[in-house]
Amino acid sequence: MLDGCVPWPGELAERYRAEGYWSGRPLDVLLSEGARQHPSRTALVDADGSRWTYAELDEWASRLAAGLAETGLRPGERVVVQLPNVPEFVALFFGFLRAGVLPVLALPAHRESEIVPLCELSEAAAYVIADSDGAGYDYRELARTVGEAVPSVRHVFVVGEPAEFRPLPSASPGPPVSVDPSDVALFLLSGGTTGTPKLIPRTHQDYLYNARASAAVSGFSADTRYLVALPAAHNFALASPGLLGAVAAGGTVVLAPDPSADTAFELIERERVTVTAVVPPVALLWMDAAGFMDEDLSSLRLLQVGGAKLSAEPASRVRSALGCDLQQVFGMAEGLLNFTRLDDPDELKITTQGRPLCPADEVLVVNPEGDPVAPGESGELLTRGPYTLRGYFRAEQHNARSFTPDGFYRSGDVVRVLPSGHLVVEGRVKDQINRGGEKIPAEELENHLLAHPAVHDAAVVGMPDEVMGERTCAFLVVRGEAPTLREVTAFLRERGVAAYKLPDRLEVLDGFPLTKVGKVSKVALAQRIAG
Repeated sequence: MLDGCVPWPGELAERYRAEGYWSGRPLDVLLSEGARQHPSRTALVDADGSRWTYAELDEWASRLAAGLAETGLRPGERVVVQLPNVPEFVALFFGFLRAGVLPVLALPAHRESEIVPLCELSEAAAYVIADSDGAGYDYRELARTVGEAVPSVRHVFVVGEPAEFRPLPSASPGPPVSVDPSDVALFLLSGGTTGTPKLIPRTHQDYLYNARASAAVSGFSADTRYLVALPAAHNFALASPGLLGAVAAGGTVVLAPDPSADTAFELIERERVTVTAVVPPVALLWMDAAGFMDEDLSSLRLLQVGGAKLSAEPASRVRSALGCDLQQVFGMAEGLLNFTRLDDPDELKITTQGRPLCPADEVLVVNPEGDPVAPGESGELLTRGPYTLRGYFRAEQHNARSFTPDGFYRSGDVVRVLPSGHLVVEGRVKDQINRGGEKIPAEELENHLLAHPAVHDAAVVGMPDEVMGERTCAFLVVRGEAPTLREVTAFLRERGVAAYKLPDRLEVLDGFPLTKVGKVSKVALAQRIAG
């Protein structure tokens, strides 16, 4: 196990192997087996209609793996990957697995305030970007900042015009790197409650189970045509079941550059897409758009919705608006996944967020003192299992707070469990805003706001929103003249804050309401903005 990662205890590891959850195979078998079993079947389709068979994608991944090795990247080194939904992401992901190099998957929306700390924490040896986002943002400028700030970054690889950097490396395939399935395969990012990035190590064996079991519970098969509408680096779109689940089933992956109805509906019609996954705001927009757009969506059989809770009212409209079944998915990059089942009654599909994927998933619901609540009562969700991490990477102090002594992960989600085992998500314990599936740490944004010369104090809370679930309101106590929302957002952009973290609303107060122990009462602030 890589230094800085927390392994599963021996007795649990033995149990997970004995019960068949861990197969003892590397994650790359998803593609290599597909290339051997059905080489001529279409594996990947780009938005422009370009296509790769399983054999072609397999060859591409092997050439990239050899190219990475020729640049001097060694097994176990980390590479921060920040790519949109392009075919290079898929080929490169498998190339990293074959080279033994560990991808750290960042999102396209991340900017300097996320990427620089991420490269520092991971001690990244390389950084992979696209040349631009297609809307005017040049990632090469960000790469220059990274190069100046993070000495460990030896290479920058660019999909597109590389400028002074390097294109993706490619070489004749050599012998494969030997991989221990219990070793880390990749790092996902946690949407935590502080500004410090937290890396989630996912091993070959746990992520292989994650993808295969998710594909099975979602009914994926060789006929599946999966549209990647969300960023491919997101755990939901990557392996829950995502593109890896589609590959595991021998299906076809279709890449969408964005999740807009215009883009997605055209691809659904053209490629006869059967399943896709979105966050609730996208689902709402699609349902509204379906009433006046002309594309044929009849191939779509399943819409998976996760990342945030889909309320019962819009959930009840999915079938009539889009003509497909709904599967609610509640999970976390840290591990535990919950799915409504395809044969569940409609009532459960509409009103719950599913039940655990795996028989070995252990779920506890506890009160603030850590004691189990009575059946059916609400409390914080704690969990452990064969695909739930045992600790964040190089985060000893945070791990002490986030895990119980016996290894249960404190999710921060408030849930109640029905007699059927289905979970109903009721909110968050942690100080975090869920803006349409994007997790915004309040403390991180507050720290940026406090750097503004006119801001004396700052408190960030979520405000209810029918479309996004929550939007962000920044309460400020100021010095002198109060800045406008436009001025504040311009200041935050200059600090490299990602666009989705910018406040939607600004409220200036003379002082903050306080709790009895003298802390800022965010409950009172949230009640104020909700009213």
